[in-house]
Amino acid sequence: MTTEEVKALPVDEKIRMMEAIWEDFRERFDRMEIPQEQKDLLDQRRTVVREGKARLLDWDSGGEGAGSVEVAAKQTKSRRSC
Repeated sequence: MTTEEVKALPVDEKIRMMEAIWEDFRERFDRMEIPQEQKDLLDQRRTVVREGKARLLDWDSGGEGAGSVEVAAKQTKSRRSC
């Protein structure tokens, strides 16, 4: 199916297709193994937040840095994407 064919579909059909695609993604991602390097990075970020050296910026607040960990340094602040 081409992009143009998808664009021509009724909205309810597009929604059904999107739901099927997301369900397929969810099932595939549930079976995927997370590389150790990514696990280690998440553990490091959890540690700095738990120690009070950083704070989480949630996605719902929006704006610059949403979904990031803000790390407090002595003189400056830096942001790392999650």
